[in-house]
Amino acid sequence: MAQAATAKKKTDTTFAWEGMDKKGKKMKGEMDAASIAIVNALLRRQGINPTKVRKAPKPLMKMKKKITPKDVSIFTRQLATMLNAGIPIAQSFEIVGKGHENPSMREMITAIKNDIESGTNLTQALSKHPLYFDALYCNLVAAGEQAGILDTILDKVATYKEKIENIKSKIKSALFYPTAVVVVAFIITVILLVYVIPQFQTLFEGFGANLPALTQFVIDLSKFFQSWWYVITGVIIAVVSSFTYTYKRSDKMQATLDRLILKAPVIGDIIKKATIARFCRTLATMFAAGVPLVEALDSVAGAAGNRVYYEGTMAIKNDVSTGTQLQTAMTSTALFPNMVVQMVAIGEESGELDNMLGKVADFYETEVDDAVEGLSSLLEPIIMAFLGVVIGGLVVAMYLPIFKMASTV
Repeated sequence: MAQAATAKKKTDTTFAWEGMDKKGKKMKGEMDAASIAIVNALLRRQGINPTKVRKAPKPLMKMKKKITPKDVSIFTRQLATMLNAGIPIAQSFEIVGKGHENPSMREMITAIKNDIESGTNLTQALSKHPLYFDALYCNLVAAGEQAGILDTILDKVATYKEKIENIKSKIKSALFYPTAVVVVAFIITVILLVYVIPQFQTLFEGFGANLPALTQFVIDLSKFFQSWWYVITGVIIAVVSSFTYTYKRSDKMQATLDRLILKAPVIGDIIKKATIARFCRTLATMFAAGVPLVEALDSVAGAAGNRVYYEGTMAIKNDVSTGTQLQTAMTSTALFPNMVVQMVAIGEESGELDNMLGKVADFYETEVDDAVEGLSSLLEPIIMAFLGVVIGGLVVAMYLPIFKMASTV
């Protein structure tokens, strides 16, 4: 028994082999053995003449796919549907987990299911994964568990996350196009300055005449970039890294930058409407779930997505906690349009605050959709003009001396 166990421990190396059988047919495969000599002996016993035996390469480690907010949104919708159909929660997790395409998400769902089966409630199980289930999500689930309406609350959470992700995706899509064009224009400009313009420079040196000012400027710029490209690249990387590092750690910088973004033409108005829509949607969902207003405002502040509105929401929370009406507290921040405040006032007086906030959120989400479409239409001619000036300017600068020479002949 001891010898068998020892032999088993030694045969943990996988070898890849190639050889020929008795008919001369080429064959290949893999075999676990203690050494190459043993592989050769085993193959010969099978009637195979080995020609090449080597250690099999180790399989590459697969990168885990990142869990996205969209994954969490889909999971929430599926779980709400399962619970609404009367399926037990543990079985619901098993069904949703097996059907999810993201392996990382399946792994997390399985971990949550195991916690639930061991006696942990859903809120505690979700709170073990704060990167994907924030305080707002856990608070809503806790309210649903306490009230016995978990399926209803999860349906509201799913709707909330779907609408918030929809707004985010529309804003990102609106910003992606101009950003991509600027990046491509920069790359093309670098290629022209480094590889194309030096060829023209060699040609122009044989002209023996003064070059046009624009052409000379472009050539000087090309020389500068070729000589100092590493410094320029280092400065750009250092500035971006420093900015990112400081922004993540400085509340003052976040507030200043977010305030500037809100004042920016066109895009600032879109960001403001999206933030108000998120504020109203989040507060409506929390309030409808039975979460106390002060506690709900704490979660709303964290979901604001803008430092200015975060500070404004915290100020509203402080005022409400001392007995001030929500509409009065919102007015004092000067961050919300009069229509929003009036709708909140009607909601407070009629006892349908969640419905009124939901209507405001719907209105501003539609406004964001329209504004994004308008922004796309506005940016297209501006981007075309930008490309024409940058790329076209470089091309014209290189051909000006040729046109000048042709006119003098």
